[in-house]
This record gives sequence, structure tokens and C-alpha cells, in this order.
Amino acid sequence: MRDGLKTVWRFFAHGEGKLLLWGLAAFLGIYFLPIGTERFDSALHESVALTRWYAREHVLLCLVPAFFIAGAIAAFVSQGSVMKYLGPRAPKPLAYGVAAISGTILAVCSCTVLPLFAGIHRRGAGLGPATAFLYSGPAINALAIILTARVLGIELGIARTVGAVLFSVVIGILMHLLFRREEAERAATFSAELEADEGRPLWQTALFFFAMVGVLVFANWGRPQEMSGLWFAIYSNKWLISAGFGIILGLALVLWFRQRLVGVSATAVAVLAAALIAPGHPELAFGVGVVGLALCLGLNRDEEGRDWLDQSWIFAKQIMPLLLIGVVVAGFLLGRPGHQALIRGEWIASAVGGNSLAANLFASVAGAFMYFATLTEVPILEGLIGSGMGNGPALALLLAGPALSLPNMLVIRSVLGTKKTVSYVVLVVIMATISGMIYGAIS
Repeated sequence: MRDGLKTVWRFFAHGEGKLLLWGLAAFLGIYFLPIGTERFDSALHESVALTRWYAREHVLLCLVPAFFIAGAIAAFVSQGSVMKYLGPRAPKPLAYGVAAISGTILAVCSCTVLPLFAGIHRRGAGLGPATAFLYSGPAINALAIILTARVLGIELGIARTVGAVLFSVVIGILMHLLFRREEAERAATFSAELEADEGRPLWQTALFFFAMVGVLVFANWGRPQEMSGLWFAIYSNKWLISAGFGIILGLALVLWFRQRLVGVSATAVAVLAAALIAPGHPELAFGVGVVGLALCLGLNRDEEGRDWLDQSWIFAKQIMPLLLIGVVVAGFLLGRPGHQALIRGEWIASAVGGNSLAANLFASVAGAFMYFATLTEVPILEGLIGSGMGNGPALALLLAGPALSLPNMLVIRSVLGTKKTVSYVVLVVIMATISGMIYGAIS
């Protein structure tokens, strides 16, 4: 009997037994899939629908430009420059001020900021300033804060502004303190490996990045609720503004980055032709521009341009699969705004009433795992408040939601590792919960 048990144990302890167990688990999972039940089928539909929406709305216009910007940071920005302004030994007011301001200017969603975060972290940015930038990009969005004040009230708009600005700095400082020993070792490594600057004037590099960020920001400019005013005027002309930044980028590529005039000119002509052929689908012209830029960099003999393309591809390979997996899972669990998936919306609404610790904590955790595209958190929150959500949980969700999501967490883990990612997520959730309770008590 004992020998038989030992034989069985050896079988399951080695590769063949484990393979059998995994195969059996997969078979049972497929066999008992609850296909035909309303909740499972709606969750499956929402998973596919959210993934399709994400692919249409965010990959081409948000992530692809972000990959090129991240690749350019890796290829063109010296480690010395990053260490000077964002490194562990940079003056703290300068480092955290630059990180928070940079994130504010970008005003991107929790997924689009990831390639940029990975880029500056790889070039030597300290953990504190890098995570401050990671939080500030999606959270300190001027347009979203203005929309919050107009739709949800001036008090909640001010609370969101103050909370988000303080969060970006405090979370960065706490992350630095938690991992200061590892950061000291990392700073020493980067200091020993610093390379000389490339010799290009700073203003040329700054204008080059300004053009790329301009394309990213204005191509994704969201439609405001009011059909008048400055924000609507910018929205109405966003593609013309984006084209203007594209022209600046093309001139910079030819004049300062040794790209061939023929290739850049051919790309410009192709973009114009696509815009004239399909004026109702500006994303087609945008895609043509992206392909043209990649071809210019890949076919040119200049090593610097090819390094830019290679670095962009490295970021895409690292980040895109994890993002898509996260979007699929988030869609299956939570669905799209206004649609039901496995976790019902009314469950969330019923759990965030009042201002208790449980309500604020639940709002923070739910917001951290949900995916919010830029500006969508405001109408979602408006519906939850109408369903009885308290003021404190509303602020908690606003502070945790836009800066975190399940896809976002998976990518951060690939950059920082499990321990630092868990620490970052826990800090955001705890601070959002405390802020919600304070705001709920005084409002």
C-alpha cells in the first residue's frame, strides 16, 4: 500500500502528472462552462465587446503614439538628462515637480501612460518620481477635473484636484522610502553606466518631443458635454491641430534626426491623400502616418532612427499582450459602462452608499480594477451617485479609478516586479479610502 502511494506521489510530483492535472482541470472547466445562462453569456459578450472597443479607440490613437514616444525616450534622451531631473539623487522638489507637471500635460489614460513610464524608468528615473509620473498622467487631467466640477459639483472637482496632486507626490515619496535600499543600488548602477550626451541641442530634442506629445494629446481630445466654448472649439479642430504638430515632427525628423526628405515627404502626401479620400475616418490618415513613420525609420540607414524603431517595438511586445489580457478579463468581470457583465452594476451601487470604511474601501478597490477611458469616469460616477453613492466613496473612486486598472497592474508588474506593484496599488487604495472618508465626513 505504501509503495503504491509512493508511486502515485512520484507520478504527480513530476512533469507527466502535472500535465495530467492541468489537462483534467482544463477539461472540467470547459465541460462545465455555464453557456446558455444569461449572466455568463452577457459577461462573455462584454469581454469581447470591450476588447473590440479598446482596439478601435485606444490602440491606434493612444498606444501606438505612446510606444513611439517611449522608444524615442530610450533612443534619444540620455541617461544623464533623466538622472539630472528625475533620478534618485535629483533634488526632490525638482524631481517630483517635473514628474507631476509632465503627467498633467500628457493627460492620458491609465494604459497610455504605461509605455512612457516604462521608458523613463528604464533610462534611470528614480522609483519615486517615476511612480509620481505614473499616477499623475491619468489622474491630474485638467479637462477631466473641469468636467467633474461642472457635472458633479465644484466641491468634488476641487477635492479631486487637491487629492490627485497630493497623491502623485506622496505616493512617489512613500514608494521611494519603502524601497530606498534597492533604489540606492540601482542609482549606483546607473551612475556607473552613464553615457555621454548625444550632442544635439536640448531645444531641438524638446521641440521634437513637444510635437509627438501634441499629436498624442490632440488626436485623443475628448468630446465635451457642452457644444460651445474653448474645449468644443479644440475638439472640432483637433485633427487640424494634430496635423500641425505632425508637420513640426516631420520637419524635426528631416532637419535634426537625419531622416530622408523623400520618405518624410511621401508619408505626408499619403496622409493627405487618405484624409481626402476618407474625410469621415481621420483614424485612417493617422494610421497611414504611423506606417509611414515606421517605414522611414526602418528603411533609412541611420542607426539612430533604427534604434528608435527597435526600442518602440520592444515596448510594444512587452506591454500590448498584457494590456489585452487585462482588458479581456476586465470586460468579463465588469463589462462596459452601462452594460452588465459577471459582476452586476447594482451590486457595486448598493455597496458604496453612505460614508463607512467598507463603502470607501469598496469604491477604491472597484475603481482600481475597473478600466476607465479618459473622461468616462464622470458619467459613470454620475449614474452611481444617482443610485445612492455617497460623496466619500465618489471621491475615492475618482482618485483610484483613472490611475489604476487591471490591465495597468499587469504591465506595471512586468516593469517593477510583483512586490513594488502590490505596494503601489495598496498605497493608492489606502490613500483613496482615507481621502474618501475625510471628504465624506466634511461634505
